[in-house]
Amino acid sequence: MSTAHDQLARVAHLLEVNRPEQALEELGRLPAGLATEVAAFRLRAAALTDLDRWDDVVAVARQGLAEAGPDAELLGRLGLALRHRGAYADAERALLDALARTPKNPWLLCQYADLCTAVGQTDKAERLVARAAAIVPDLPSVYASRFQLAYARGDDRAAETVAEEFLAAWPTHPVALALHGHAAALRGRMGTAHRSFGQAVAHDPTDADYAEAAWESRVHAHPLLVPLRPLHRFGVFRTWLVAVAVIVLLKLAGLDLLAGLFALSWFLFCVWSWIAPPLVRRLVRRRWRA
Repeated sequence: MSTAHDQLARVAHLLEVNRPEQALEELGRLPAGLATEVAAFRLRAAALTDLDRWDDVVAVARQGLAEAGPDAELLGRLGLALRHRGAYADAERALLDALARTPKNPWLLCQYADLCTAVGQTDKAERLVARAAAIVPDLPSVYASRFQLAYARGDDRAAETVAEEFLAAWPTHPVALALHGHAAALRGRMGTAHRSFGQAVAHDPTDADYAEAAWESRVHAHPLLVPLRPLHRFGVFRTWLVAVAVIVLLKLAGLDLLAGLFALSWFLFCVWSWIAPPLVRRLVRRRWRA
């Protein structure tokens, strides 16, 4: 007969191998006395976090805090979920309460850093991430927060560097693979992005965002969309500005023929950018179903 410790250890193991739904099923079989202990609430909140069920995370964290008293991890889960719901002020209060109890917890420092990044306080976020990195440099949360910070600052190259470091340290971590795929997509390397997202799905098949990203990257990696890579690499607005600038400069230089040819090429490029994506989506969908 399994002991309470064995049951909780089994749940923790399921979470370690990215099986949050099975972990929740196991938690549902806990006896009433054990189900209301702080350890059970922590595991339940962690499983719901893995499934991005933010409303349920808030409910479980608050129930756990009401029944078991103040707890840094539950407060951290509450802050994380409230951030995803856009309740930034309440999220900050929860995270500050958590850090007041464990000020050197690197995961909590990263959660607070991510909140600061979300509201545009990037300098404060950088200091928080540095504090967390000084405690545990190779913690997945540290890499993820560094990536989010670089991305928020518009530094795609720095974000890619962080993603590569993360993947080197944690080659099978689904978040590392997903961030690596995202960074590759930002740089226009859609084939690499598709492989990374596909591996992320393989290691965490419960995450719908990974599956969606894998599908999108498969579409954009299609050979027919290769001409559109600059739009992913530089962005639509920036690409338009460059094209218009080239046409104007050619006209000013008196190269009207070249300006006309470039304008025609740009027009055809724009038409292709409207026609090709839905066409490729249809082709890929047929192959996917086949």
